[in-house]
Amino acid sequence: MWNFKTPGIPDEMFERMEKVPITKEEARTIQISKARLLPGQTVYDIGCGSGSITVEAAIQIEQTGKVIGIDVDENAIELTRKNIEKFNLSNVSLVFGNAKEKIKDLEPADVIFVGGTGGDTADIVQLCKDKLKAGGRIVIGIILIETLYSVIKVLEEIEFASVDITQVTISKSRKTSTGTMMLARNPVTIISATKN
Repeated sequence: MWNFKTPGIPDEMFERMEKVPITKEEARTIQISKARLLPGQTVYDIGCGSGSITVEAAIQIEQTGKVIGIDVDENAIELTRKNIEKFNLSNVSLVFGNAKEKIKDLEPADVIFVGGTGGDTADIVQLCKDKLKAGGRIVIGIILIETLYSVIKVLEEIEFASVDITQVTISKSRKTSTGTMMLARNPVTIISATKN
């Protein structure tokens, strides 16, 4: 389906469902690069939504690794399952439920992606401290200013290193009757950090 090692699967290749979010192609590519994925790693995708990061991560960590997608929305779990099948991936498992309750039962992770949460991102980041292996990476996709502030505060409290904050605003072309215009997407802030 996707015959490339590079991330950046076009959004239109994913199955989509109304009201289930997708991390858009360009923001997803940056998040994947900030994770510094390697074959054989264990990865969580908390708030997996459509499964676009789940799929990209599963390809990067190859068959020797494992991705665990978590979402509180049944539609998101079903949509992620469809995309896993579409991309013919066998190294992904899905967990339905609230990440704050489910994360404690998961095996330790090398990389944790956090996104699509319902206002409890800082609490989830706090819980990730105990689930992330030493030297492991956390990557958080944020659209709300309030979430950005709360996550930065938590990362300082739990003393993660190499905290990097990158905000991206992507514009995509669209053909019109007279030419091509650029349409801006909402800005996304990507925070990445390493557990000491």
